Amino acid sequence: MSHLSNAAEAMAAVARAITDDQLADKTPCTEYDVRALINHLLFWGPSLAGGGRKESVPPPPGTETEVDLTAGDWRGRLLALLDDITLSWAPPSAWEGETSMGTPHPLPAPVLGDMITGELALHGWDLAVATGQRLELPADLLTHLHDTVLAGVEQGREMGMYGPEVAVPADAPALDRILGLTGRDPAWT
Repeated sequence: MSHLSNAAEAMAAVARAITDDQLADKTPCTEYDVRALINHLLFWGPSLAGGGRKESVPPPPGTETEVDLTAGDWRGRLLALLDDITLSWAPPSAWEGETSMGTPHPLPAPVLGDMITGELALHGWDLAVATGQRLELPADLLTHLHDTVLAGVEQGREMGMYGPEVAVPADAPALDRILGLTGRDPAWT
């Protein structure tokens, strides 16, 4: 399995256990409750899958706060979307050249693929802790995430993707150090 598919499967395991009565619960992403974070994933996910196929898939019309994609079987749609993202990034050709996520600004495909891997892992953690679960990520994925997050953390902050660093002990578990780099408090409750 690839790092991206491992991150997607970890998020899928969390999504399967979220109950509808948890959709209004707060998440570590202060702008999102569980429903809004799922909506965010459903809103941007097709563009992320399109990036693996080198297809431009624009997001739905309107902003993600204007569109509610969580009505009905949100879980089934999210699980199908995670499968689509995984399948679209499975071929080695997905990681070659440039691609985009529905924007006119292409990125090197490995950079976008690693961004998506981080997005799935970090938001998987957000959903897990918001709903009383634990996100399980393999050690090699955590090593890869730490390296890629560390390499792009300043750019991520400039783009508004990450908050100010949260101090975490150097000997803390890898996931805690990654969370701290991205501005998340590993002890969030």
